[in-house]
Amino acid sequence: MAAASCTAALSSSFAALQVRDARAASSCNGAAQPQMRSFEGLHRHTLLATRAAEKCFRAIIPATRNGRRGGALCTQAVALPATRGTEVQFDSKVFKKEKISLAGGDEYIVRGGRDLFPLLPKALQGIKKIGVIGWGSQGPAQAQNFRDSLAEANLDIVVKIGLRKGSKSCEDARAAGFTEENGTLGDVLETVSESDLVLLLISDAAQADNYKEIFAAMKDNAILGLSHGFLLGHLKSAGEEFPKNISVIAVCPKGMGPSVRRLYVQGKEVNGAGINASFAVHQDVDGRATDVALGWSIALGSPFTFVTTLEDEYKSDIFGERGILLGAVHGIVEALFRRYTSNGMQEDSAYKNTVESITGIISKTISSKGMLAVYKSLSDEGKKEFEAAYSASYLPAMDILYECYEDVASGNEIRSVVLAGRRFYAKEGLPAFPMGIIDNTHMWQVGKKVRESRGENDLGPLHPFTAGVFVATMMAQIEVLRQKGHSYSEIINESVIEAVDSLNPFMYARGVSFMVDNCSTTARLGARKWAPRFDYILTQQAFVAVDQGAAINQDLINSFVSDPVHKSIEICAQLRPTVDIAVTADAAFVRPELRQ
Repeated sequence: MAAASCTAALSSSFAALQVRDARAASSCNGAAQPQMRSFEGLHRHTLLATRAAEKCFRAIIPATRNGRRGGALCTQAVALPATRGTEVQFDSKVFKKEKISLAGGDEYIVRGGRDLFPLLPKALQGIKKIGVIGWGSQGPAQAQNFRDSLAEANLDIVVKIGLRKGSKSCEDARAAGFTEENGTLGDVLETVSESDLVLLLISDAAQADNYKEIFAAMKDNAILGLSHGFLLGHLKSAGEEFPKNISVIAVCPKGMGPSVRRLYVQGKEVNGAGINASFAVHQDVDGRATDVALGWSIALGSPFTFVTTLEDEYKSDIFGERGILLGAVHGIVEALFRRYTSNGMQEDSAYKNTVESITGIISKTISSKGMLAVYKSLSDEGKKEFEAAYSASYLPAMDILYECYEDVASGNEIRSVVLAGRRFYAKEGLPAFPMGIIDNTHMWQVGKKVRESRGENDLGPLHPFTAGVFVATMMAQIEVLRQKGHSYSEIINESVIEAVDSLNPFMYARGVSFMVDNCSTTARLGARKWAPRFDYILTQQAFVAVDQGAAINQDLINSFVSDPVHKSIEICAQLRPTVDIAVTADAAFVRPELRQ
């Protein structure tokens, strides 16, 4: 088959997802619309094109993508956008960078560890005061980790918390040792104006509403530190930029704040344990930015730090938390719980075979051995059930994930978060609409009873169908990020490690609803918006296909088994924390509002 034909065949496979609704809507034939809207119609149309495309590419050249092999929907003969993270070149005068090979491509990381704390004075040269603005998810963890690491390094750098006057969080900051009396707690703008490094850790919506005042208060040549690229996305949508007289860096832990603090505390006895982080240097006015960013990451306890760009970070992060990290897993378990109970399973068993299965044994297995180990651990009958669920769920999940990524990349999702944040307060004659909670609905009350009677070290049953749906969604998210040009370090951390090593242990201890109700504002908003989409498409398309006896698509299963991401996950797993995070329902490191 000619190269042009191959390209056309592959383009058709992607086009199937993009034009499905448009073709259905424009059809004058009443029977055509339901056919295109059904999973079976989309499944057959897309996979015929995909199979043809994959076969012709494999016939022409080995499957490579910047030296890497692709996944189930690969585009090896088509010019692709550069993988921005892997193209960033960085050098450090302080820390040693290390080359790792992921899926045939070389990437560079910096290993962490408490043995590197003596290097912090050189990395943080010129920094006398670090202002941590905000006391939400990341603020408490990063402020305490930074303070403790600086003390261990015998560095006389002040870590000061900046909060609004009258903030309810002041009491919590004082309880953690940050007080007005010792000069480590003050007003937001006062703290910003005094600091050489400003860690802006307030909510994304608050950043969007207050960045002008914060920029104006910063000193010349100060460094703005972000743990999320959201503000860049907002500035881009507003046609604005960061001030040119400051450096802008990011260190983005791949887990929520309580995980960052918990693993840091656990790691005190083992030369460090924590949450992996990405770092980015968006703007460097005096040549210090890279070493300051790496010093910050090591002080937080990151086992390894990989490079990205601020734009890649916010796209993958906002997308990921709407996907497998929170929104998708919420939609998956609610859809499966209804399915199992409607098929006659007792409610407590249905909860165990959905939430407990995913956040317990499945996550534990993926964390230590990878996704393939979940599949290989099943009996022959279990493998068939997994394959049926995987085959039916992969494309419907990708349909929603594809749309979600493009909503994030276009700025739509960022604008949605900003507007939602403004609706939390009464305005324009309308009442305030803060987010409600989901924890009181029936399924989550069942979960509470299950957890109360759960035995120690009970990780729940490994249900093959549940595993197939979850792993299919995880793989679909990996593929979207891969086709959108993200580095493997970023893909694995945003789609796998953050899920199984940070968020899911909290969900296992407290339930998925706990995270949906208590994670960052941006993540909570995203979960509420996108979880129903995953729920509906799985219920209406994937499960219907299984119940109607749709044939298992062996090409998808073969692509899953042979995907190069598995080897890359193994390599990254070798760099994971040396201890597993320990989470209990009443753990003191969970901030008070998360315990309520």
